[in-house]
Amino acid sequence: MSDARFDEWPTIGLLVVCYALWALAVLWLSSVSPWLSVPAVAVTVSLHTSLSHEAMHGHPFRNPRLNAALVWPALMLAVPYLRFRDTHLAHHHDAMLTDPYDDPESNYLDPARWTRMPGWLRWLRRVNNTLAGRMTLGPLLGQIAFMAGDWRNRRDRAVIAGWLWHVPAAAVVLAAVWLSPMPVWAYLLAAYLAVSLQKIRSFLEHRAHEATRARTVIIEDRGPLALLFLNNNLHVVHHMHPRVPWFRLPKVYARNPGRYLTVNEGYRYASYAEVFRRYFWKAKDPVPHPLWRI
Repeated sequence: MSDARFDEWPTIGLLVVCYALWALAVLWLSSVSPWLSVPAVAVTVSLHTSLSHEAMHGHPFRNPRLNAALVWPALMLAVPYLRFRDTHLAHHHDAMLTDPYDDPESNYLDPARWTRMPGWLRWLRRVNNTLAGRMTLGPLLGQIAFMAGDWRNRRDRAVIAGWLWHVPAAAVVLAAVWLSPMPVWAYLLAAYLAVSLQKIRSFLEHRAHEATRARTVIIEDRGPLALLFLNNNLHVVHHMHPRVPWFRLPKVYARNPGRYLTVNEGYRYASYAEVFRRYFWKAKDPVPHPLWRI
């Protein structure tokens, strides 16, 4: 059976556009204005992260190695693709969504662990639960937590392989930046901002709820952020149909929005503008899991 999926041209085309814009920003725009190149690179790196998410869900090819090869350059530098893939696919076991231990993408903590934390760290975690904090502190705190988890599992062959494959993928990107007009510090700043953009997407994707099906959000946004996140704002649709490509998710949702809003018990926002208005300075959730028993 062929690995080609001829209806997946939007993903392949967007990958080509993403790499072309990244090269243009790094190799040309940085020589015109380093400060303009930083946000431009941040957007392309963030888009590459969204495309990497598509790759791990089987797009544009059936062969996972081909998909991994398409997103092989580690534009974001920080997280190995294979580790991102393994932890994210584990996150798709919906029964454990928001679990402080079993959900690799949960921002909730075990209340018992929370009570043992020093005051300064609890303050940081509270700030991190506002959207402003998630965008500024979140990339750093998330990276520390991610690497600490991999360090604890450092004898795991999948962890070792993920980081070994990541070294050349990141080295190629850093070498290209080193040879370009863009300063390395500017690229590192852009990579941090790229993660910051992704934190907008993940900020309230899931909530603590007794019912598994009601834990995943719908944000009915069709603007630039929805495109940057490849329609992952329709998150309950993605979780219910993880093999559906990004460009079909809006049509799937539009055919029967009531179905998905019934499934997630109305966990919905009209747009990212609403999310910013409500939670930029205000925490949406407590840090300790509100349904977790000490």
